[in-house]
Amino acid sequence: MSDTRVESDSMGDIQVPAQAYYGAQTQRAKENFPISGWPLPKPLIHAMGLVKYAAAIANRDLGKLTGSGKNPLSDKQVESLLSACREVHAGNYDDEFPIDVFQTGSGTSSNMNVNEVISNRAIEIDGGDRFAATKTIHPNDHVNMGQSTNDTFPTAIHVAVGVEIKNRLLPALDRFQKALAKKASDWDKIIKIGRTHLMDATPLRLGQEIGGFARQLELSMQRAEQAIDAVLELPVGGTAVGTGINTHPEFGHRVSEVLAEETGLKFIEAVNHFEGNAQRDGLVACHGALRTIASTLFNVANNIRWLGSGPRCGFFEVQLPSRQPGSSIMPGKVNPVMSESMMQVAARVMGNDQVITISGASGGQFQLNIMMPVMGQTTLESIELMAASCEAFVEFCVEEMEVNQEVCEKAVEQSLSMVTSLNPHIGYDKASKLAKQAFESGKTIRELCREEGVLPDATLTEALDPWSMTEPHE
Repeated sequence: MSDTRVESDSMGDIQVPAQAYYGAQTQRAKENFPISGWPLPKPLIHAMGLVKYAAAIANRDLGKLTGSGKNPLSDKQVESLLSACREVHAGNYDDEFPIDVFQTGSGTSSNMNVNEVISNRAIEIDGGDRFAATKTIHPNDHVNMGQSTNDTFPTAIHVAVGVEIKNRLLPALDRFQKALAKKASDWDKIIKIGRTHLMDATPLRLGQEIGGFARQLELSMQRAEQAIDAVLELPVGGTAVGTGINTHPEFGHRVSEVLAEETGLKFIEAVNHFEGNAQRDGLVACHGALRTIASTLFNVANNIRWLGSGPRCGFFEVQLPSRQPGSSIMPGKVNPVMSESMMQVAARVMGNDQVITISGASGGQFQLNIMMPVMGQTTLESIELMAASCEAFVEFCVEEMEVNQEVCEKAVEQSLSMVTSLNPHIGYDKASKLAKQAFESGKTIRELCREEGVLPDATLTEALDPWSMTEPHE
């Protein structure tokens, strides 16, 4: 048996792997783009299968697939088409999508890849010969009916991005937020010294500090919701340039309704199809929210890294779990590897935002943006990286962190900023002199004040009570 078979398209014959479900146009794209070896992300392929399913539902209900047009399908063939779309959506044929991300900028190669696979699989389900030259369920006439790459490919990107944020990123952020909130509650009685400019400041509770991180994650979840909102308008129905040529006036609305029902997201037809086809501003806004989440993740991971620095010559207020040896030359050294991992992920996402911004700003000329495959790949990469990083960081760092209470309490008493609470009693200038004198003598503020009789002992004890410094009071 030969390793290849002959397939044909408008450009002629080409050799295709014998058992492949894809056809001639996919093979040409494979050969034309030997660039990165990165296929489109699986969530995008799955979303394309779902978009084709929704399109087939709309065309069925509008009477287009079984009507009096060219090559109408039987009801049985329509069901075979719907089943094939479902299988692609479910990931059953992921290996059949080999085209490189860095391909034609509209995504036409991948759209035809999907059309070919669904066509051949639908023929097979229907009991036909998928290798026959004449396609009884045609990739263009039936699978791509009422569509253009220019409206369905960006629609699939929006669907994939919305679904992945909803199903992957939001749950990971929620888990991270809850883990931090639990630590904040557990550590609410631990008093430690605050730091501003990396210098000693007034006391606060460790629970308050970690609670601030938890709030950052709560806000990140809100930003993830905003990221979804930015991609809810779908270009489908605009076809080639936004006019809707060769499709039913209700097609875009019906497809959007099916996609909303299938995903649980509030997808709607684009308000203006010329904007919907030509521009990817929604995707730019979406990734802007993702970039802000990345900034938060970097910040929280870095702060936790600082809190765990040491163990003898750093802060070491929080003991981070030991995950692996930290040095090939220094025995016993352990590093904050989970923080470092998350910070690298965040840096990658922030870099990805430049790809998205440039692609959105300069890639959309007239009626089409020609940077869509890389925009889809990059956005989905950002979502996946942050989701996976949050899950790992919680499991391998946050949940196992322990407090070093003795270190926290000792630093509070040593801090020169304890003098701040004396301002209402002795004034800023005198308090400043006491701080300098304490630093030069090596004494604590409490010791120096007692030696010099600055305040009655009861007043001094009340003023220098660290707990009272962690809340507002009259």
